[in-house]
Order: sequence, then structure tokens, then C-alpha cells
Amino acid sequence: MSEASERSLLESVPDGLLIGGEWRPAASGQSLDVEDPSTGAVIKTVADGGVADGAAAMDAAAAAAPGWARTPPRERSELLRRTFELVQAHRDDIALLMTLEMGKPLAESRAEVAYGGEFLRWHAEEAVRIAGRYGVNPEGTGRMTVSKHPVGPCYLITPWNFPLAMATRKIAPALAAGCTAVVKPAELTPLTTLYVADLLLEAGLPPGVLNVVVTSTAGDVSAPIIADRRLRKLSFTGSTPVGKRLLAQASEGVLRTSMELGGNAPFLVFEDADLDAAVEGAMLAKFRNVGQACTAANRFLVHERVAEEFAGRVTERVDAFRLGRGTEDGVQIGPLINAAAVQKADDLVRDAVDRGAEVLTGGQRVDRPGTFYAATVVTDVPPGSDILAAEIFGPVLSISTFADEDEAVRLANDTEYGLVGYAFTRDADRGHRLIDRLETGMMGLNVGVISNAAAPFGGVKQSGVGREGGLEGIGEYLSTKYTLSPDPYR
Repeated sequence: MSEASERSLLESVPDGLLIGGEWRPAASGQSLDVEDPSTGAVIKTVADGGVADGAAAMDAAAAAAPGWARTPPRERSELLRRTFELVQAHRDDIALLMTLEMGKPLAESRAEVAYGGEFLRWHAEEAVRIAGRYGVNPEGTGRMTVSKHPVGPCYLITPWNFPLAMATRKIAPALAAGCTAVVKPAELTPLTTLYVADLLLEAGLPPGVLNVVVTSTAGDVSAPIIADRRLRKLSFTGSTPVGKRLLAQASEGVLRTSMELGGNAPFLVFEDADLDAAVEGAMLAKFRNVGQACTAANRFLVHERVAEEFAGRVTERVDAFRLGRGTEDGVQIGPLINAAAVQKADDLVRDAVDRGAEVLTGGQRVDRPGTFYAATVVTDVPPGSDILAAEIFGPVLSISTFADEDEAVRLANDTEYGLVGYAFTRDADRGHRLIDRLETGMMGLNVGVISNAAAPFGGVKQSGVGREGGLEGIGEYLSTKYTLSPDPYR
């Protein structure tokens, strides 16, 4: 990809805030720089919103709410479908934009365009299927009507690691349900959201239905929006500590909340597993997005009979990875998002080694421009290591062993998180037992990637509340009303 092509694409991205259907500068005149993590270079400067901008966006969302709620479901559906088509038409530009601002290899960015676009298509289809029920009450004295209604204005906070999919996973169900929204994308990767918001306008989105505020002062901007009595829904994807603070703020207004928080996914490999499939699954579950995913496998728990062979096979695969800028052909490992992420990965590896773990490959920073860390395999990780408790969010595969199923389950569940678990076994009965025994909201049984727009995404314990995607996803943006009327025959 030529530098001229990159510049042309970046120039096409709006650099303002979307409020009331118009792109405008920040009220303060402030701006923030977006950097390419593979080089550290500034690739675009955009408006840096403040409290006044957040208030204006909330005003716009509240003003547009009644009209959008009354908009026929078919019109909402067709708008989302037109946006889906525009995303497909611009898929190469969107993929490149994500690679430039986030660093992931282009192949993975293209896969995210397909995945993120599906939320638009899925919820376009669900918009016309919002249903209630009607019937005689048990006593036969009246008729019960149960109807679904938009919850109202929503505040949607998205993370930096999947700039398209995390935006469409929230925006699409909100709009499909008839809700208006204020979106706050991550300041590290706001460009994809700005680009897609412009596509929504091109598709015919009415003013104020979707508003986008980029800000470097998230806490200051978010607090008054969450406290606004007109806001009825808060959706957040990010770390558990931040999610807890937002839940506390949301409790004051008794807001509906969807929280997709941290993960510490176990990846279980049993003695009867198909090791070819387990190794392939491990590559996907650990190294997709350079390990920067809440669904990334964090703790590889391998039966002691096959641990040595599994470690050898994954190390061979990791040694073959090509590291570099995501725009380069054949690159599989791009940069981490920033220097702090590199430091975290290195600290976790150093702690494990100090406790007795062995590095089979990698285990160090990469001496080149940008924020790179070598793809790493660490084995014989002892209990108590920080790497077993922290969400790694980097290309580090850590291996511990177990002796039997009960120990595997105990180790897998020994965490405050419960987003996703992975298990590889040929024993169908064991697989069904694990569905019951693993304390997670999602599970990959003999597969290494589980995300799908048609499936309910979310966790248990401190990994969050609520679900995104699937039949359940649009329900998070709908309230239920029960009405009793007299029996017409009495």
C-alpha cells in the first residue's frame, strides 16, 4: 500500500465531532493526535471533545429520540442494511484504516470488516422482528398485552482493540431497537468509528440519532452524560476496574447496563485431544489481534501426558511468525497498542521466569520503531505467577499442566473472570460436562474462535453483565411493558 493511498484515506476521515447530524470542532478548540503504533508517527489529528460537547451530544440524542422511536421498523432496518452495503463497498479502506490506527495485520483487519459488518446486517433483520405477546389472563377476566419499546437514549463506550466490530456491535442493536445514542470511541483508535458514522449519514441517518464524541478526558465527559436524567442505557466494553466505576455511576439513575469486561480465558487440552486441532485452535485463540482481545486464551492448561508435545508444536508455529507493520505482506504479528502494553507483557513474562517458568521462544521486546513484543511461549508456569491472574493482552502463550479433569476444571475456574473458555477433547461426554462445569459465559469446544454476530456475546462473574449479538443483543435495548385491558366479551 503506497503512502499516497494511506494519506488519501486518512484525509477522507472526518476530523470533527458528530453532533446533531453535523461535523463540528470541539467547543474548546482542542484536538488530539492519533498515532500509528507500528511507527509512533502521528497519522491524523481530530477534535478532542470536552464536557460541553458531551452535553450537546446528549441534547441531540434526547431531541431525536421520540421521532426515531416512532420510525417504522422497516425504515430502521433498511437504513442499517444500506450501511452494511456501504461498509462492504468500502471494506478495503476500512481494513487499512484499522491497521493504520491499531496496528493489526491487514488480513485480520479484513476479517474484522466481515465480522463487524455482520452486526449491521443481523440487526437490520432483527429490527422488523421485535415482537410481544397477547392473550387471556389465567382468570379469564381480561386480556394481557406484552409489548417491547426502545429504552431511550443510550451512551455507548467502545474499546480500541476492535475499532469496527465493537462500534457496530453496539450501534446496530441500539438503532434497530429505536434508540438514539452518543458514542464515545477510544481515543487511541477513533478513526474507524468516525468513518463508519459518516457512512451512516450517507445511508440516510436522521440528525441526532447517532452522535460521536472523541475525547482524551473520558471520565470528565462521561460522568455528566451518565448522570443526565434523560439517559436510559449505558453500554461499555473495557476493563473490569473501569466497568465497576461506571456501574456505580449508572446505579444513581438506575440505568440499563451492558458491560463486557475483562477476561482470563482458560484453554484446556486433554490427553485425548486432537493435537493438530488443538495447536491450530491455540494459534487462533491466542495470537489473533496480537493477543489483544478479551476472548484471547490466557492460561493454557494442558494434560501432563501431552504437555511436552503440545509445547513443542506451538513453539514451532510461533517461531515461524513474521513480525512487522500490519500493511506489509505476510505479517502475522503487528505492534501492541502502546508502550504500556509492551511493558505489561514483559513484566508478566519476567515474573513467571523468576518463579521458575521456562521461555521456549520470544520473551523480549523487539528493537525496532513502534511498540513491538516478540511472540512468546512460556512453559512450566508455576501457581502464583502473575501471568495466571492478569489479562495478558499480548502475544504471550503460557502453559501449565494438570493431571485429571477435576484439576483442570478447578484451575480453569480459579479466577474472578468468566468470559470464555476453550476445551479440546475427543470425549463427547466430557465436552458436555465442561459446558456445565466451566464458569464462563461462552465456550469454544474444539474450536479456537467463537465470536459470531448471531450469537450472544458476554460473560459471568466479573467479566460483565448483559449480552451483545444474537437474539439477545437487541433485547438489551428494549423495555417490556405489560398492559391489562377488560375482556371484550364480558
